[in-house]
Amino acid sequence: MTLLVIPTQANGFWRLESWINSFKTPDFSQIKETKQRKIAFFNYLLPMIEKENKKIKLLRVSIKNNQLNETQINKLIKKYRLKKSTKKALLNAIDIIPSSMVLAQAAIESNWGRSRFSKHWHNYFGIWCFKLDCGVAPKERSENATHEIAIFPSASKSVEYYMLNINRHFAYTLLRKIRQYRRDNHLPITGIDLSEGLVNYAEIGFDYVKQVQSIIKYNKLE
Repeated sequence: MTLLVIPTQANGFWRLESWINSFKTPDFSQIKETKQRKIAFFNYLLPMIEKENKKIKLLRVSIKNNQLNETQINKLIKKYRLKKSTKKALLNAIDIIPSSMVLAQAAIESNWGRSRFSKHWHNYFGIWCFKLDCGVAPKERSENATHEIAIFPSASKSVEYYMLNINRHFAYTLLRKIRQYRRDNHLPITGIDLSEGLVNYAEIGFDYVKQVQSIIKYNKLE
């Protein structure tokens, strides 16, 4: 479903680790009551999301206070694919992503944790890759398609990669501009607002944005 196209290589160790960790993953399909399934799903992913946002916040403090050396700065510029090396450019890219939006997208892309890609391969965000054997080929892939569903060794790695992708991929430039505007004007950074920049996340465009916003509102995730 997603249009994320950054290739990731799933080596043998990742495949083995992913398989082993799948036994520790909650089987959300076994939770028949919808409300309880949602609660279990949110409680499972939220600590990972908060942990990643905490890492981002600490990194922002280091950047603001000039605590990083030139080598560290250059690594960040390369990691986030920045054209400018200014402090402002770094801070605009390296910023938090509201938990509400992350949870809503995970719910959509993994069918509330019940998809085989989330259960067995820890891919909660429908992330594609394009190198041969970089992931798992979907069953309903068209004959000429080459994409695979990326494999992650754990759910936390899936969250980490998703958040990095949102913060650096050109497809989400609008999302980052919305976040930058709100931060510059001392406005709250919410999932509802940032989700406006997810038009390119899925082939259905703005209908996807409405789906994300609907889940946020209905489940009171803000």
